[in-house]
Amino acid sequence: MSDGAFGTTIDSAGPGTRGGVTASASSGKEADGMSDGAPVVVTSRDGAVGIVELARPAKFNCLSVAMHEGLAAALAEFEQPGSGVRCLLVRAQGRHFCTGADLEEVRSLRERPAELAQLLSLGHAVLRRFEASDLPVVAACQGLCLAGGLELMLACDVVFAARDARFGDQHAQFALVPGWGGSQRLPRIVGLRRALDLFYSARWLDAATAEQWGLVNHVVDADKLDAEALAYCHAIGTRSKGGLATMKHLARQGLEGSLDAGLAVEERQAPQALLSADVGEGLAAFVERRQPKFQA
Repeated sequence: MSDGAFGTTIDSAGPGTRGGVTASASSGKEADGMSDGAPVVVTSRDGAVGIVELARPAKFNCLSVAMHEGLAAALAEFEQPGSGVRCLLVRAQGRHFCTGADLEEVRSLRERPAELAQLLSLGHAVLRRFEASDLPVVAACQGLCLAGGLELMLACDVVFAARDARFGDQHAQFALVPGWGGSQRLPRIVGLRRALDLFYSARWLDAATAEQWGLVNHVVDADKLDAEALAYCHAIGTRSKGGLATMKHLARQGLEGSLDAGLAVEERQAPQALLSADVGEGLAAFVERRQPKFQA
């Protein structure tokens, strides 16, 4: 879980604009009418890159039930066989990536505990699906990425950050606790002591510190964030889709068990991977001194 419209003053976020990319589909509509029925998650394509865009800038893209449902629908859309998508880019409209959960929705659901538990379970399931997807998932974060927004970012594989972006966990400010995986993913990425520091203090990290801690991979100028992240997605989209999926699953599975268990999984899967058509094409391209053309 997380904390969206929190007490600290945040500049209003106007609708974001993206040059050269046209929305082709959308999913997840607010049942409460706060967005006048407009989609709160928008999907689009740029070649082989599937773009998943948080589209609730007036609320700092804080996460609601509808947004989680939209994220799930977007992933299902791009994972369809024959979609041609080879990489996902998660980004957001407006000035801020995501400031956390919709606390107004959370407050109302406290009167209906079963529905509150469903909200938490939905968020867990959606973020787990991003981790389990065969597709590489890249996040591009601008402005504030806090609490539930941080939890969403933690479930992605590679993170680009604008130079002026800020990252943090706000739960302690309101006696809340992480409910969408942050308590488990953050220590695994930055280490226990740094994670507890962020949990206890609710302080924000600048992008440079987040990069030093390994929380983000690439820090770029804010006006180049979209272009740099998209170029990266296109570059890894030229790799073998099956090969990248195998490496992603091996790396993530390895973190969930012992080193010996992870090595055993790699030992079983590597010989199978070496017999794939893409490996045959890659070795042929090496011998023939040309760029490989992997299967779609």
